[in-house]
Amino acid sequence: MVTSKDAPALDQLTDAMLASYRTDPRGTRIGRRYLPSRDAIISITRNLLALLYPGYQGRQDLTADGLRFHVGSLLDTVRQALLDQVALCLSYREEVDGQPHNDPACRARAAVVVDTFLQGLPNVRRVLVEDVQAAFDGDPAATNLDEIILAYPGLLAISVYRLAHELHVLGVQLMPRIMTEWAHAKTGADIHPGARIGASFFMDHATGAVVGETTDIGANVKLYQGVTLGALSHPKDERGRVIRGTKRHPTVEDGVTIYANATVLGGATVLGKGSLVGGSVFLTQSVPAGTRVAIKPPELTLRQGGDGAL
Repeated sequence: MVTSKDAPALDQLTDAMLASYRTDPRGTRIGRRYLPSRDAIISITRNLLALLYPGYQGRQDLTADGLRFHVGSLLDTVRQALLDQVALCLSYREEVDGQPHNDPACRARAAVVVDTFLQGLPNVRRVLVEDVQAAFDGDPAATNLDEIILAYPGLLAISVYRLAHELHVLGVQLMPRIMTEWAHAKTGADIHPGARIGASFFMDHATGAVVGETTDIGANVKLYQGVTLGALSHPKDERGRVIRGTKRHPTVEDGVTIYANATVLGGATVLGKGSLVGGSVFLTQSVPAGTRVAIKPPELTLRQGGDGAL
């Protein structure tokens, strides 16, 4: 409880905080109107997953008789929530860029984006079913598809990525990143929504995997935990600022397998079709199709007895 003797100290602290905001406004959002809701976007993502995996995500008591009503009702809920958040994302972008803003115009643009996105959901689901099958085919520990859909973090990460990527392609900013970073926090796998990933993609274990924004991945690719598909360097302009929009991350062609903790860097780096990259490899150059890339195993020292020192 604040007493009268605490008031001067509280006033001084308030003034100090306000001075901090004025001195360095970074990290503050004052006097601005538009910002999408992280909580609403996460709720939308969960509902979209329920549409993609009915009976697994969301309600688990679905029957064939009630399925049409369930799907229609959920689509309507998702569409309304998407309209609100996409419109906020479009308005936010205009506000940040200092462009003239018109709420009805943003709402109309959002409606086109949302309807286009929703029309693409059946195709997204088709590709994700191939991802589920790839996980089952690629992991001898998997007992059935149910286990993969319900338990595998890699599938959750790729499912959210594929949804976010469609919004990214449609020009929606911020919302796709909120979606994939939510999945990142849940799964440990970091996939940028701008990456392009082909069908039948499988991340085994997934934890610590990183797929950068300009990565291109073909079909039937398998990554293990800790794999990084990253940038070799960040080109800068004459003022020392990072140049954005350049190809910074690798291209991984069809049928490539990359084992645990391998690092592949650079926008000009291409892993040819059917290549295999061994664990802990650090690679910054292209390799032709069918290449096997490995490092020499470290030299081990084995001792018995003694005082425990190596």
